[in-house]
This record gives sequence, structure tokens and C-alpha cells, in this order.
Amino acid sequence: MEKLLERLVPLYGTLVGWVVVGIVAGYAYRWGRSRFGLSALPPQPSKYLGLFLFWIGVPLLILSSLIGRDLSGGVLVAPVTAWVALLVGASFAWIWIDLGRTDERLKAYSLSGGGVAESSWAKRTQGSFLLAMMVGNTGYMGYPVILTLVGQDYFAWAVFYDLLGSTLGAYGLGVALASYYGDLQSERPWYSNLVRALLRNPALWSLLLGLSLGLLRLPLPAEVVEPFRAIAAPIVPLSLVMIGLQLSQLPSLRRIGRSLTCLTIKMLLVPLVVGTALMFFNITGPPRLAMVLQMAMPPAFATLVIAQAYNLDQELAVTTLALGSVGLLLTLPIWVWLFS
Repeated sequence: MEKLLERLVPLYGTLVGWVVVGIVAGYAYRWGRSRFGLSALPPQPSKYLGLFLFWIGVPLLILSSLIGRDLSGGVLVAPVTAWVALLVGASFAWIWIDLGRTDERLKAYSLSGGGVAESSWAKRTQGSFLLAMMVGNTGYMGYPVILTLVGQDYFAWAVFYDLLGSTLGAYGLGVALASYYGDLQSERPWYSNLVRALLRNPALWSLLLGLSLGLLRLPLPAEVVEPFRAIAAPIVPLSLVMIGLQLSQLPSLRRIGRSLTCLTIKMLLVPLVVGTALMFFNITGPPRLAMVLQMAMPPAFATLVIAQAYNLDQELAVTTLALGSVGLLLTLPIWVWLFS
């Protein structure tokens, strides 16, 4: 227990500290903008920080973490595990939705003698429920957690899980589901959105570059590697600050009961089932812990973006996002205790 606390206390200080800095900065920015009439300033400061992290920060972090690391072994198991977790979670979510709709139909039949009442599981709500269950914050939130609790040596597992699992899931299957369940149809087919998102993702290009350097086994002097890693060091706190800025922009929370059900499936049931199953494939120790922690991440902000783009249930998307970010502090000790 003491070792567990030694690992979690610094992490919680980092997570909570920098996220609170972002939340306070977000509220202060909005107050100052309205108080002093600075309407020329952008209403969402997180947009520009997000662009910096997307195009420069995260690619630097990935590349600096992969340089000089051993990428052999079963690291390609990570994206396979990500897709298994995604499909297992979607199956659990769909079962829950079906049970809820069946229960509503039975109640409506018994009360009205065969009439059909309007379901609370509208098509838009089903889409948001499935999307929040599938797409986790395995990048901006997952990377700092993995680096602190698992370490640099297994960071590649988290990167493969995120880019080849979560990213493909969000912009592939996630967009396809949003297009099906939403009220708005995209001008492009889902596979076109997927290809476009991947080609414009600099993190994927930095992953390919890091893999190329590893496969070619090019020796890089410490005079090059160490300064490169020092430049990438501030990226982790900046990503946490951005999460705080985004949380400060969320409206009031609703749909709490349904959000808790979604988060129970995503952040508790799926990591427990899939993480336990990995043992039967001789995947244990730090690699398994890295993947379990990625499975247990809260819903990503991409879920809200996609929900807005396709007119899904945005209230459910906002609530699951906010509650999941807070719930992560409660679930992290469980996974470290069970799987480390």
C-alpha cells in the first residue's frame, strides 16, 4: 500500500494541479474578456493551445519517447487490444441500450394496454452513449498517466494503443456510428473522413519516424537525444492545462444517471474483463498495466466534437466527459493495485 501511495501521490499532484491551473485560467480568461469588453479576443483560448499540441507538442513527445527505446516484442499487441476493448465495450453498451428499450416497451404496454410511449433512448442518445463508451482520452490524459505510473520504457505501448486503436476508432467506427445515429449527414463518407484524419495527424507521422529510427537502429548521440527530450518535457503539463481549459468551457451537467452507467461500462467493466483476459495470452506486468490504464481513460473531448458535428445527444456527451475526468482519480488506484 505504501508503494502504491508513493506512485499515486505525485501523479495526482500533477494531474489535479495542472488541470486546476487550466480551469482557473479558463474562468479568469472568460471573466476578463467580458469584464473589460475584450471581444476581439477569441472566446476559447484552448483552441490555440490545442493546435500547438496537435501539430507540434504531442508529436515531439511521441518522438522523444520512442528514440532509443526497445520497440521489439509484442508492442503490436497494443492496437489489437485496443480494438478488442472497443468492441467488447460497444457490445456491453448495446446490450444495456436494448435492455432499457425493452423495459420501456413492457412498461408502456402494461400501463396503456398496448400503446407505445416515446422512448428516452432516442437514436441521438444511443449514438452519444456508444461514442462516449468507445473513444477514450488515451492521448492528452493517457500519456501523462502512463509516463508516471508505467515509465518511458513502455510508453510505446500507450502510443500504439492511442494512435492505432483510439484514433482509428474515433475517426473510423466512431464517425460511422455518429453518421448513422445523428440527425445530420456528413458530406463525405465515413471512410473518407478516416483517411483524411489520419493523413492530417502529425502524431501518426512522428510515430512512423520513431519506428523507422528504431528499425534502422541508427545510433543517436546523447548530445542530440537529451536536449530533444528536454524540449518535449513541458508537453505533459501543457496537455493537462488544456484539459482544464476545456473543462472550464463545459455548460451545466445533465443526464447524470445515464452517464454513470456509461462510465461504469467504459472505465470499470471493460478494463477488468479485457485486462484479466490478457493474462491468458501471457501478457502481464507493465505492458498489461499500460493497456489497462489506457482502457480506463475517461471519454475524450473528441466525443463532444463528433456529437456536435452530427447532432447527437450533446448533454450526455458533456456529462460523461466531465464525470469521467473526475472519476479517473477514483479508479486509478484500483488498476494499479490489481495489475501492477
